[in-house]
Amino acid sequence: MDLSLTEDQQALRGSVAELFAGQATSERVRAAEAVGHDPALWRVLVQSGIPTMGVAEELGGGGATVADLVVVAIEAGRRVAPVALPEALTAAALLAASPAGADLLAGVGEGDVVPTVALRPLRNGTAGPVPGAAVADVVVALDGDELVALSRPEGVAAEPLPDLGGAALAEVATTVWSQRLVLATGDEARGAHDDAVSLWRVLTAAALEGLRQEALRIGVEYVKDRHAFGVPIAWFQTVQHRLAEVATAGDGAELLVHEAAWARDTGDPRAAALARMALLFAAETAQQTAAASLHFHGGYGFTLEYDIQLYYRRAKAWPLALGAPRHELRALAADLFAGEAA
Repeated sequence: MDLSLTEDQQALRGSVAELFAGQATSERVRAAEAVGHDPALWRVLVQSGIPTMGVAEELGGGGATVADLVVVAIEAGRRVAPVALPEALTAAALLAASPAGADLLAGVGEGDVVPTVALRPLRNGTAGPVPGAAVADVVVALDGDELVALSRPEGVAAEPLPDLGGAALAEVATTVWSQRLVLATGDEARGAHDDAVSLWRVLTAAALEGLRQEALRIGVEYVKDRHAFGVPIAWFQTVQHRLAEVATAGDGAELLVHEAAWARDTGDPRAAALARMALLFAAETAQQTAAASLHFHGGYGFTLEYDIQLYYRRAKAWPLALGAPRHELRALAADLFAGEAA
């Protein structure tokens, strides 16, 4: 197993890093906070082919591997880009898996359709909060034994929910999202949705990993500049040791994210379990790193003027789209120890 980036992936990383650095500045992230979506950034991503890059070339996509998508998601997370990218990539994969979704998929590629996915099945006609649903045109969801693409009638808007993580959250109710296209039924529908959620775990873990890397950089730069008792606070061992701890843990999270992508690309039977591991550990390390960097800023870290609070809030909020972490931990235990005696 070789998890290092190929030459093509290194070039991809450079190009998307440049894109997000120019198009997802902290000023634009702040400007998009109320809704959690930057339409201008989304248009640039569409022009670059990113929302459909994981779709097969014969269906109009870029034919990228999950490992390639992880490279993009890391750079998006590094800039806390105000678009629901993991959700859009996952929804595009679901639309591509069904002939019935061809027209909607074409709309995604042309920039006419902003897609997202409901990670949890509809219950009594409602799912949510769903990341990206506040601005999406189409939500792919599992409704009973049907995988459906839901859209709103013209002129009907989705009501955004209060959101500290900039994820464009909204409830998805069939009373509002009343236009319905069936993509698959029965076991095929449930299997496709489960697999899509697993892909979302890997991509969200990657976005959290990018967030962690930038939160660490922000923290390191700050402790080198901030002085106390006549010296940079980076000289203090308590600061050095804490930063070393989160940096070391983060290296492990980065490795696990790439391993989870490799497992999906190679059909490894551990892919589902590795996706859960990657999400759980990337979320934990991102939260710990952002919290450490924020606290080293002192009281400044909690003020809106400093970028670290943007990272701290998203590190806490993004993983909760799938619910409380304890549920993922229990599911991971079931994946790893199914069939074993207690």
